[in-house]
Formats: sequence, structure tokens, C-alpha cells
Amino acid sequence: MSEELARILAEAAHGRFPPPDGTTTIVPQPGPRDAGVLAFTAHSVVFTDEDPEWIRATLAATSSDPLAASMNPGFLSALMARTGRSMNTIDLLTVADARPGRTELPLREMEDPDHPRVARALAFREDVRVWAADGGVLILGRGVAGRWEAAIEVDLAARGAGLGVELAIAARHLVPDAFVWAQQSPGNARSVRTFQQAGFRPVGSEALLLAG
Repeated sequence: MSEELARILAEAAHGRFPPPDGTTTIVPQPGPRDAGVLAFTAHSVVFTDEDPEWIRATLAATSSDPLAASMNPGFLSALMARTGRSMNTIDLLTVADARPGRTELPLREMEDPDHPRVARALAFREDVRVWAADGGVLILGRGVAGRWEAAIEVDLAARGAGLGVELAIAARHLVPDAFVWAQQSPGNARSVRTFQQAGFRPVGSEALLLAG
């Protein structure tokens, strides 16, 4: 497995980003499952096993703005066609430091691998663990390049009472690493606010290409 993407993500988690010089870094996929694009401030990272010369030529052909080329719909469409992969959305990528001690939120760990929430998480992550609270669910697992990722779900009837923030904070206590990552669709303003209130800081944008 290529360790280059893991290194870039680790640096970003510590607040050290690639140079804002308008260029694109191309690195191998960290594994067969994960391919895609990361966009930091004025610097992009494409992680794929495709030909780097093709990637650079396609970036140049699909956008006249090098700062936006990697997230341009034309480039992403060409990359999906080239790789035979699909994409759900472009996410805001956020990260937070782990917190010591136990979470104050009462949680029950779910160990049923056939539960739909667990099954869905296993399609994108490894070492998945799922906890339920009254009105919501917290999911932790190892995603892109082995990073620990959190996702939360809050039942409709439980929304507006701060449970989402509590679940996101609980992820910071439960993650077995120094950092925990989370993705939010930029249009889902409620989710963006929830994670930022829980201490997750924006790092960049991410487009994951899904196999199959």
C-alpha cells in the first residue's frame, strides 16, 4: 500500500498543508478500494493508479483555472469514465483531535453485522464499530488511507436538541487514534454546523470515486 496519501493526510491533520502554488500532486491509491481527489487551498492531490500523464493532460483540457481544475465536473467525469468508478458528491473534509477520557453520552455498542447501518458502513470502512444513543447512531471505522472516520445519524424526532453535536464529540473520545475525520456535504448546512460545533475543523474538499 502506498503511504504517500497517509502522510499527506497526517500532515494536514497537524495543520501542515501542501504549498498553495496552484499545482496538483498525483499519488498512487492507498488500496484497491479508495481513489479520488483532495483539494486543499490552492493545491490538489489526485490519488489513483491511472497514468499521471493522462491525468495532467485531462486537468489542462477540462479547466482553464488550475486552482479549480481537480474539482471541475469535466475532470471528475473523465476520471470516472477512465476508471469505471462512480461518485456520490464532493464533501467538505474535516478533522478533530481525539479527546481523553470517557464520553458522557450514554451509548450502547451495536454488534449485529447485518444491521443496515453496520452493513452500509462496511462498504466504505474497515474495523467498523457502531454505537446507538436514544435517537441517534455513531459510526467509527478506518476509511481512506487507514484514517479513522466518524459518521452520525440523528432520528428526525430527535433533531434540534443537540444530540448530533454530542455524538460528534463522543467520536473524539472513542477514536483509537490521535485524530478523527468526518465528511459533510457542503449543502447539508445542519451537518456542517454540527461537526464544527463539536470541534471539527475544515481541511479541504474530497471527491471519492467508488468502485463497482
